[in-house]
Amino acid sequence: MSAAARIAPKILAPMLLVAAATTGLVPALGQSPGEATLTPVKWDEFRSRLAANKAKAKYTLVDAWATDCAPCKENFPHLIEMHKKYAKKGLAVASLSLDDTSNPKAIEEARKFLKEKKATFANYLMDEDFGVGFEKLGINAIPAVFLYGPDGKELKRFTLDDAENQFTYEDVEKYVEGLLKDGPSGK
Repeated sequence: MSAAARIAPKILAPMLLVAAATTGLVPALGQSPGEATLTPVKWDEFRSRLAANKAKAKYTLVDAWATDCAPCKENFPHLIEMHKKYAKKGLAVASLSLDDTSNPKAIEEARKFLKEKKATFANYLMDEDFGVGFEKLGINAIPAVFLYGPDGKELKRFTLDDAENQFTYEDVEKYVEGLLKDGPSGK
C-alpha cells in the first residue's frame, strides 16, 4: 500500500465529518449521536446550511420558536413526530430559536427544553441582534413553519400573521405528506 493510500483515510475522514456536520442533518463535531444541541448561527450561515441539506434530504422543514412562546413549546412535539415519521422519506427537520441571545437564562432554557424533548435533529439559535430573525423570515409572530426545497429556497410558509388564515401543525403535516408524495407541483 502506498503512503498516499495509508494517509488518505486519516485526512479524508475528518473532512467528511466537517462536511456532514455543516449540513445540519448529522451531529456537529463533538456532539454525540442522538444528543439535542442548540447551534448559534448567523442568518447567512443558516441559509447556507439549508442549501447544504440537498445531499441528504428532498425538503427541509424549519420551525421558528422561542422559549417565551407557549404555543411554540406546546406544538414542538409535532415537530419531533414529523422528524420521526418523515426523515427516512426525505424530510429534514430543524428548529430555529428566536430567543434573545443577550439573555443567557432564555438560551439555557432553550437548551434544556430541547434536551427534555429529545430534539435530536438540527436546532439553531439565531445569533443576531434580537428581532433580526423575525425580520429575515418576514414574520411578526411565532410559531411559524417554513418548508424549503433542496436548493434552500422557500416553498411554503405557515404563519400566524394573517388572523383570517391561521395554521395547525396538522395542516403542515398534510402539506408535507403531499409534497413527499407528489412533489412541489402536487400542492
